[in-house]
Amino acid sequence: MDHLTPQQRSKNMAAIHSKNTKPEMIVRRGLWKRGFRYRLNHKRLPGHPDLVLRKYRTCIFINGCFWHGHLVDKDTMANSACCKIPSTNHEFWVAKIRRNKERDKEEQRQLAEMGWHCITVWECELKPKVREQTLDSLAFTLNHIWLQDHAVKHVPYQPWEEEDMQMPMAAEE
Repeated sequence: MDHLTPQQRSKNMAAIHSKNTKPEMIVRRGLWKRGFRYRLNHKRLPGHPDLVLRKYRTCIFINGCFWHGHLVDKDTMANSACCKIPSTNHEFWVAKIRRNKERDKEEQRQLAEMGWHCITVWECELKPKVREQTLDSLAFTLNHIWLQDHAVKHVPYQPWEEEDMQMPMAAEE
């Protein structure tokens, strides 16, 4: 049972913004402090990722657990410890969260086809107890991506016989 009137709940939900949220600011400060530079909400990429690190070909989405259905069973839309679907207008919220999850999946598929890596950071992963661990893990993942993308391809050594080698000549004999 909701303790707010429908008008109060509507006003409350309308006040929720999609940019510069507290979880987003935590990730931005943490990455900046660790030396990572990024762009915000790139308009030309599918889904307008929250953070874009071009050097790493990586998009970071910082998702609210409620709005993006974190840890909600896909088939039954059962509640979990992370997010609770409201009992009022339950069918609407189930459909909305399902659409959000499908849209997120499609946008990340499109980004992957374009050669971008996608990382999702959940709001619950930024709680004070696990915040530093999450940010360190994010930094580790970004460095790992960069190393993989810029690795020198190792060609196995094959000894050549001198008679097999034909050196190009700069001038005729």
